[in-house]
Amino acid sequence: MNINQATDYAFRAVLFLAKQRSGKVVEAQTIAEQEVIPMRFLLKIMPSLIKAGIVKSLRGVGGGYFLSKSPREITFLDVVEAMEGRIHINRCLEDNGYCSKQGAPTCQIHRSLAAIQANLVAELKNHNFGDLIN
Repeated sequence: MNINQATDYAFRAVLFLAKQRSGKVVEAQTIAEQEVIPMRFLLKIMPSLIKAGIVKSLRGVGGGYFLSKSPREITFLDVVEAMEGRIHINRCLEDNGYCSKQGAPTCQIHRSLAAIQANLVAELKNHNFGDLIN
């Protein structure tokens, strides 16, 4: 399992915005340059972060991006889910119908993977961007 490149860039963009004073609007070009994110990728990921309620944008002169809430309120899980959707380390954890054995509720592997997934989600939820700037 890998976090994709867009999610890695999203982490960097959110952290950069978290380091700014509250409400400061930052141009896309500045974020791209400071975080070494290709502009085309940045412009592709920002709408996902906006839709997830992590970032807000202002258009026009003086426009750009800023965090929609405190860095402490934004978890790693928020960013991963904004970019990649809900975490499912195996397709049977997404929908029991994917189990070709038709045994998801009683399957020992399913139960073990579900526990691993729950731990991963909890750990991602436990880390926030406020922790990285203090």
